[in-house]
Amino acid sequence: MKTLIVEDDFTSRVLLQELLKEHGPAHLAVNGTAAVAAVRAALAADAPFDLVCLDIMMPEMDGMEALRQIRALEQAANIPPARRTRIVITTVLADMQHICDAYSNLCDAYLVKPIHHAKLTGILRKQNLIV
Repeated sequence: MKTLIVEDDFTSRVLLQELLKEHGPAHLAVNGTAAVAAVRAALAADAPFDLVCLDIMMPEMDGMEALRQIRALEQAANIPPARRTRIVITTVLADMQHICDAYSNLCDAYLVKPIHHAKLTGILRKQNLIV
């Protein structure tokens, strides 16, 4: 499983990297702008990410805008919904407005921090990324 962790907080990046390392390589981005660039490059190389863990509150470009742009890149590349990158929002924002916005912008799961290994693993299984 090829993962992109998009997180501006160092501790959260390290935690996610540690939790996901057993499943394959994890690439890092510190804001939405870097995330969109990484996804664009991966699509151009025909090596898309299987999973993107995406924080919402970040500098330069927030996670919601990054989510919209990533989905637009996939649509432009004619990637069918069943083959698109699984995007899990990882955030401290637990209010219904943010959750609804994330799902309306086609995230696959929403995980409220602090991140627990069991919850993350459950999401990965539900998304058929691990067995």
